[in-house]
Amino acid sequence: MSFFSNLLIPVLLAAIFLTALFKRVDILRAFGKGVLDGLQVVLDMFPALLLLTLAVGAFSASGALNVLSSALKVPAKLLGLPQEVIPLTLLRPLSGSGALVIFEQILSEVGPDSFAGRVASVLMGSTETTFYTIALYCSAANIQKSRYAAPASLCADLMGFLASAAVVRWLMG
Repeated sequence: MSFFSNLLIPVLLAAIFLTALFKRVDILRAFGKGVLDGLQVVLDMFPALLLLTLAVGAFSASGALNVLSSALKVPAKLLGLPQEVIPLTLLRPLSGSGALVIFEQILSEVGPDSFAGRVASVLMGSTETTFYTIALYCSAANIQKSRYAAPASLCADLMGFLASAAVVRWLMG
């Protein structure tokens, strides 16, 4: 299998080169156009991604994450979520890297085999960085009105959070 996987990229590149040669396509010009198109996509998405990054940094650095986590302890307990994962549920829709930091803190504090560690693990694998994804795809597709995207995605995230705790409780006891 390793032999075939090592040959895959050279064969693919040769096929592209031969197809371009057969169809008389200027490879250099086509490559340059592709690079320019890719850079334009990056430039179009940059403002939304920069705003999102700054907002996440301000949210975490201001202490708002801790205050909101404390305020949500009782509702989270009623819903079956361990209190250790509350900051993760708040940050996961906003930032994948920020959520990864919180996830690592949870694992180092309570351990990966604890209920909270298992819920956090399932939660990280079954939810998405909602606002990053919306910003990225709406910018890339030039969608101006994403009216229901955020509310629907946040409802899906909430169900993912609750299902993570329920499934871990059901499977692991």
